[in-house]
Amino acid sequence: MDKIIQITSGRGPLECQWVVAKVLKVFLEEVKQNKIDYEIIHRENGDENLTLKSATLLLKGKDLNEFLKSWLGSILWIGKSTFRKFHKRSNWFIGIFELEGLEKIEFNEKEIQFQTMRSQGSGGQNVNKVETAVRATYPRTGQSVFVQDSRSQLENKKISIIRLKEKVMEFHIQQLEKQLQETWNNHLNVQRGNPIRTFSGSDFKKNHQEKSFKKERNQLKNELKNYRNDLN
Repeated sequence: MDKIIQITSGRGPLECQWVVAKVLKVFLEEVKQNKIDYEIIHRENGDENLTLKSATLLLKGKDLNEFLKSWLGSILWIGKSTFRKFHKRSNWFIGIFELEGLEKIEFNEKEIQFQTMRSQGSGGQNVNKVETAVRATYPRTGQSVFVQDSRSQLENKKISIIRLKEKVMEFHIQQLEKQLQETWNNHLNVQRGNPIRTFSGSDFKKNHQEKSFKKERNQLKNELKNYRNDLN
């Protein structure tokens, strides 16, 4: 089973971008604990170091639906902004959503078209007599990359495949994000009052909610105690 999910700050401020980076770290720790394979297929850096506007992951493993039950939705971090010292707000929300409609990104290396040429120096001057540079194109999307990192044509081909795959995946993700951006913003607005997880403080500790059955049990005990007192 494959799932593509995104951790996003939506249109949230810099503080939310910081929360995305923190949540990604916690999320990956739990992914590893549950022996789920993952690949970060796209990330959009935030406006400051150590922040992220979004991160998109491909997950592979069993029982993904069960695992994601405790993650999909809005995430709340309670804490004071480290970017705006006197900001009064202390509740910051981000969202984690499954990207439906793109169940699997297909990339077939056999479809790549390669073109070799001489490596170029400054001003477009050819610096090699041998055609070691490589241009790789993926006809299905029109994406292409030019690689002249190595003096070996074979090595440049290997590098071009890796870079072209990243570029094609980024293209797919960006197309899907455009379609779902409005939906995500609506989700964030609707779900702010009911976060699936809550973290707090600069150490980003998870807030454990008291289980409802404990409250019910204590309530029953108190009612029984009062009832016995009434009988006496």
